[in-house]
Amino acid sequence: MLTYISEYDSALGKIYLASNEKALIGLWFENQKYFESTIQGERMGKDTPVLIRTKEWLDVYFDHKEPDFIPEISFEGTPFQKKVWNELLKIPYGKTITYMDIAKKLGISSARAVGQAVGRNPISIIVPCHRVIGANHKITGYAGGIDKKIALLEIEGYDLTILK
Repeated sequence: MLTYISEYDSALGKIYLASNEKALIGLWFENQKYFESTIQGERMGKDTPVLIRTKEWLDVYFDHKEPDFIPEISFEGTPFQKKVWNELLKIPYGKTITYMDIAKKLGISSARAVGQAVGRNPISIIVPCHRVIGANHKITGYAGGIDKKIALLEIEGYDLTILK
């Protein structure tokens, strides 16, 4: 399978994008945990239409505005991971939710299982895993680094004073 790769220079550092030509399959900060985890086979550096659209989305986002579109995405993961990642897409811009809240929405009792799936989200920012916080409004792990999680919430105008 051929994967198309592109780069985006953001205010928070270099971001790498990957597509299967039809859909975005990966978006990672440089050196992020699980970096390029969904890329298999041959790679080609090329801006496909979906990668160009993703860069447009990122331009709007990093201009501190809520994009009014989402590029075509395709999840590559387990059925449970896909359920969690689809739930992440429902978190409104500038809002947060806890791991346990997601677990309850999915009808399971394990916030830890949700946390593991959230941590392996291959499409950062657009699939907003940075909006998931721990119990009692605690900032918890982010594969791109806690500093980036905080910065992304700030971009969205989230009131960080309520976080611990």
